[in-house]
Amino acid sequence: MNRTVIIDVETTGLSVKRGGRVIEVGAVEVVGNSIVAEFDTLIDTGAEISYGAYLVHGISQEMLCGKPQPEEVWKRFLEFAGDAQMVAHNAPFDSSFVRHEVALLGDTIPNSWHCTVRLARRCLPHLANHKLDTVYRYLFGSLPESVQRHRALDDARLAARIWVKLMELN
Repeated sequence: MNRTVIIDVETTGLSVKRGGRVIEVGAVEVVGNSIVAEFDTLIDTGAEISYGAYLVHGISQEMLCGKPQPEEVWKRFLEFAGDAQMVAHNAPFDSSFVRHEVALLGDTIPNSWHCTVRLARRCLPHLANHKLDTVYRYLFGSLPESVQRHRALDDARLAARIWVKLMELN
């Protein structure tokens, strides 16, 4: 069984080196060509959300009140991910945040990481850019009406469809 977990995170800022934290994680488990499970939660880290990050994802401090703490979320996420290969759109960004969050808890995530941006650049070099929206629209037409961009689970779902399609083309 070939398990892949496609993940997306929303953060308080652009860099873990500048104190950025994950405040939302969304992930989908793909087996074969189908999404078979999902993981999604906001996270109350207590860290302040930069205005720039808020403008991207729209997650406010108020939305995080009463949400699970990082210890609970990342423990559950590691169980969800297991030994699956990890995939993200711009994997260096997401993996740096995930590894940082897990390291804060004294743990590691040894899973291999793959990047749909890199794969799209290789398979679709003619595109003007390789942003999630651009690649998705090229492969599937329009975005689903219900999708809420720059929210973790919806972005993970989009990236999962891209991953499956590009793996077929590759």
